[in-house]
Amino acid sequence: MPGRRMLIGGALAAAAIRPAASQAWPDRPIRIIAPYAPGGQSDTVVRLLAPKMAEHLGQGIVIENRTGAGGSIGAGAVAQSPADGHTLLFESFAFLVVPFIVKGLTFDYETAFAPVGQAVALPYVLVVRHDFPAQDVAGFRAYAKAHPGVSYGTPGIGTVGHLAGALLERRAGIRLEHIPYRGGAESARDLAGGVIDAAIGTANTFGPLIQDGKVRGLALTSGERRGSLRSLPTIAESGFPGYDLTSWNGLFAPAGTPAPVMARLEAALLAATGDPATQERLTMAGNDVVTEGSAAFAARIQRERAVVKQIVAQTGLRAE
Repeated sequence: MPGRRMLIGGALAAAAIRPAASQAWPDRPIRIIAPYAPGGQSDTVVRLLAPKMAEHLGQGIVIENRTGAGGSIGAGAVAQSPADGHTLLFESFAFLVVPFIVKGLTFDYETAFAPVGQAVALPYVLVVRHDFPAQDVAGFRAYAKAHPGVSYGTPGIGTVGHLAGALLERRAGIRLEHIPYRGGAESARDLAGGVIDAAIGTANTFGPLIQDGKVRGLALTSGERRGSLRSLPTIAESGFPGYDLTSWNGLFAPAGTPAPVMARLEAALLAATGDPATQERLTMAGNDVVTEGSAAFAARIQRERAVVKQIVAQTGLRAE
């Protein structure tokens, strides 16, 4: 799908009252690459954050969708960009998974980026088409055992959906067929149309379809009930204790971006996630808003990278 762009005007009047030294950056619109399809989780969240970030920075923000290869095409574009703070990456949990399962990457996820901050956290949800012969996880497992190769769509290779499906296969002793899409919106369309049997995606993507009865929600992937779909049970409480995969979205800059620029980016993101109106919109879209800065986000990435490495090794997860 061709990249979609959006320009959000900055508060130029606010910029005019800042000291001259702070006006050296940004001196032109900032480009944030969302490496997934328009209408999906990452795209939705960054477009909700961008207006307040632009206002705080006094400069416009351009959102560009660069899809494909589990997000690595968009990530690669940012990795190869100048480390001047004018090109950024808005990523998901797939940031941690892709390096372990996609071969031939031309950059190193671990060293190519500097974390600016986390924006939201959210569980994924296991959903099935409206006429699927299962009402809960136990029924899904029984059907999948009797009919190997039940298809499930995800927002792409390396996403929490992909990881969650592989982990469920291993824990439940079933065989599923993974169908990676360029984003959650595309998998939702095909599930609602009966093209695939199931999907694992975000509450933002599937919540409205569940409410309209076009698909059926079975369980959350998080360790506890949370978010806008907290009425659903978790996979953990549905017979698989300890099962816990929670996604997130966060902002990254190319490694080597100057510290003063990183500090201003962090402050802009915190201004957006701390804004009550923005928080309300993010919550309504199924997100748990996070107001932690770069240090906490970097620590999370370090912890979860080790967990992902272990799960990939245990499940044999790979890019199809």
